[in-house]
Amino acid sequence: MTPTGTPPPRPPDVDLGFWLWVIALPLLVTGYIADAVTLPSGHGSVVVLAVTIVFVCVLSAVVVTFLILMRHGYRWARTLLTGGGIGGIVSVCSGVFDTERPAVAAVIFAVTGIIGAVLIAGGIFLLHRKDAQAFFTR
Repeated sequence: MTPTGTPPPRPPDVDLGFWLWVIALPLLVTGYIADAVTLPSGHGSVVVLAVTIVFVCVLSAVVVTFLILMRHGYRWARTLLTGGGIGGIVSVCSGVFDTERPAVAAVIFAVTGIIGAVLIAGGIFLLHRKDAQAFFTR
């Protein structure tokens, strides 16, 4: 039992879930950037590519911020990460099966997307286990 006012110690599930997300983020970003770079000619331009890269950088910074807040015990950060993670998994699944890509881009997207989606699913699972549940008090 922890004294009143002190947060409970961080369980190993939270740390492992955090690191799974940290590993998945650059994988998914790599797949997304590979998609943006290999757009068929005529649909992409330097401006579109630049805006896409800025968007990915900002979104990645937001995700890392939420990961740090989640690691400190904020339940709302875990909730937002869970929702975004499920959306990302659905996006990867539909992107792998529905979109036509050049061969190299398809392999990069499939490998990084599938591994990243599995890591995120594992992170979501770990962050909602019984031991982790008690940690999120803020």
